Amino acid sequence: AIAITEQPVSVSVPVGYSFSLRCRAEGRTSLQYQWFCQHQSVCRQIPGATKQDLPITAQQTQLYTCRINDLYRNAVFSDWVKVEVHQCVARGLPPRLWRGEPVIVLNPTEQRVEVGKPLQLQCAAMGVPAPSYQWYRNGNLLEQQKKKKLWITHAKVSDSGTYLCCASNSHGEHWTNAVDVHIGKTLPPPEHLQLCRLVFPLATGKIALLVGNNHYQHHPNLMAPITDVFELSLLLEQLGFQVVSLLD
Repeated sequence: AIAITEQPVSVSVPVGYSFSLRCRAEGRTSLQYQWFCQHQSVCRQIPGATKQDLPITAQQTQLYTCRINDLYRNAVFSDWVKVEVHQCVARGLPPRLWRGEPVIVLNPTEQRVEVGKPLQLQCAAMGVPAPSYQWYRNGNLLEQQKKKKLWITHAKVSDSGTYLCCASNSHGEHWTNAVDVHIGKTLPPPEHLQLCRLVFPLATGKIALLVGNNHYQHHPNLMAPITDVFELSLLLEQLGFQVVSLLD
């Protein structure tokens, strides 16, 4: 006797973003709503979440569902939806007037793979609702590749080409950067690895000073300067630098 007329929808948002999940239902009597969330296989009832709309300030990726009851103790559950939270989106950060259109936060990278080895390309986009994905090779649609990760178990020479992905939702679409994929029986080391080998001995004994500032007098706080300093520190240490990191 209970019919859900509007299901909640999955979203992909930056940390700290505020929005609401919506659920609507009809029944022969008055209805009661209760929201639940699941994180790392633990499902729990959300205290006080008894309205049709569930306000959320995104902090971590979780799953949500809503239970609807009537006065006769009939109950139905909405679809499970995913709230995907991106902790670090310093590049591709949506503008203040963002309305939920897709924003690419992770672009695929160039790959060099031997024949028979697995090929994996990855991208990610924010959007409200969460974007759907479609991969292309040399401008041709890849019918089976509709997820953030493109996966080919055993790469063939014919899989070589230029790849890119389209992220789309009801507000529009956005394309990733195009990247080249090389499949061959024997592959020479890529040029950037050769460059690293040249830089590494020169960097030995060098000192890098990194300053991550988030407290500005006339500017709003940035999204992730601490994370940026941490990630850059790891890269420089791999090149033989002694790193000194300062915050604010």
